[in-house]
Amino acid sequence: MSKTIYIETTIPSFYHTLRSDDESKVRMKWTREWWDRYAEVFRLTSSVAVIEELQRGSSPKRDDRIALVKAVELLPITDEIHEIAEKYIQELVMPNDPAGDALHLAVASFYGIDYLLTWNCKHLANIRKIDHIRKVNGDLGLLTPELTTPLNFLGGEE
Repeated sequence: MSKTIYIETTIPSFYHTLRSDDESKVRMKWTREWWDRYAEVFRLTSSVAVIEELQRGSSPKRDDRIALVKAVELLPITDEIHEIAEKYIQELVMPNDPAGDALHLAVASFYGIDYLLTWNCKHLANIRKIDHIRKVNGDLGLLTPELTTPLNFLGGEE
């Protein structure tokens, strides 16, 4: 069986970004390059939490972003997953938003996903937080997915 990847909200957001600053344009390039190279290699997953976040936006590209996520396997969000997200917030692993980063990490951890793909380097793909995340997940009996950006798969290619 192929490895699994959880697609977090920032991935479809940058895939279809309308931002024109240099950083956003390069993230869009890397996100699309990752999708072209790896979407068929891995089992892609996400959740309705991502779709709900994307629906809150008003961008003309909103429907394209949602369609990208709806094309992958959507994992159910259970009461146990909500409890895990609350634990992350209580343990100060994630910000106090039970429908945001804590929920994405909880879904990926609960289902034993191999990678959580994100451009959120403040709360998710943050090397300074990984030990704390692993400790809390260990206490909960959960494995921790690799928290990574598309660029890590591309090897820093320009």
